[in-house]
Amino acid sequence: MSAAEVATADLPSGEPIPSAAPPAPAPKPRPLPIKAVLAAAPSNVDAFLAHVQRCLQTPSGIDTSLLFLCYASRLSASVLEALTRPAIRRSATQLLTLAASLPPSATLVFSAKVLPSSGVAVILELSRRLRAFSGMLSETRTFMRLWGLLNMYFWLRRLVVARRAKTEKDDGAQTKEDKIETAVSWLQLGTCIVFQALENGAFLSSKGVLGWAPATQRKAGLWSARFWAAFVGVEVGRLFYESHKRGLRSREEKFAGGKTAAQVQRDENEWADAWKKSVARNLAWAPLTVHWSLEQGLLGEMAIGALASIPGVIQMRDLWRRTAE
Repeated sequence: MSAAEVATADLPSGEPIPSAAPPAPAPKPRPLPIKAVLAAAPSNVDAFLAHVQRCLQTPSGIDTSLLFLCYASRLSASVLEALTRPAIRRSATQLLTLAASLPPSATLVFSAKVLPSSGVAVILELSRRLRAFSGMLSETRTFMRLWGLLNMYFWLRRLVVARRAKTEKDDGAQTKEDKIETAVSWLQLGTCIVFQALENGAFLSSKGVLGWAPATQRKAGLWSARFWAAFVGVEVGRLFYESHKRGLRSREEKFAGGKTAAQVQRDENEWADAWKKSVARNLAWAPLTVHWSLEQGLLGEMAIGALASIPGVIQMRDLWRRTAE
């Protein structure tokens, strides 16, 4: 029976049907379980805070949380400013119209009726505080990256060890795919080292730890973003090369190790999901790195907040899922 037929069957017929049984009383509405909700509130809050604590137990978890909060607050500040813009523009138009209608010797006395409402002032103040909060979190993330060169040392060490092991095993012979992957790894490592060194130098100089002049700090910041943009570009190319290479696998390679069709399908779905997330993150970062690489920039505040929120949301969702009990 279709949904339309079910709905029609519930309608009364044209002729009344007598019934000896009295009509059933309407069910009484169930009261809201306020006591149950209030009783469960402490445990729900405890569970939420425990989950947040698990997210903040690792440096990568802290950075992901700060990334999410940083650009979510920056986007929120831009949205609030955009909401108040029509009211401010309307007030400014009224003031200009009033000033133009008066003689040159007249004195203007502003009243609350002409100025924006107090609600607009509250929204602007909230926007200012959110933007300050975003700036503080951004500086905190920069401080936490000061030790990034140490991680890159171990990245370099792994590449050297892997190269030596392959040379000893294969007598120096490498396939075309191996050469491409090795070149990409070394190129990405080089861009990251230069990016991190320039960012560290500019940040420490801005705090008086190093002696770079302000002009040198600005140049270092621009070139740091340019090497970050180079890394992002290489990473996007690597992801699509990896997808192409994976698509060329034979059936024997897919079912290696005695995998069943269900296992292969699950692996493919997991890989595709992770690949799409990586592509989305890097495509969101790409215009931002170009923007920060230029003196005048390319993007507005709302575009910056919206684009940077994409990797923030993706990484925060993954972190929240990984740390769930």
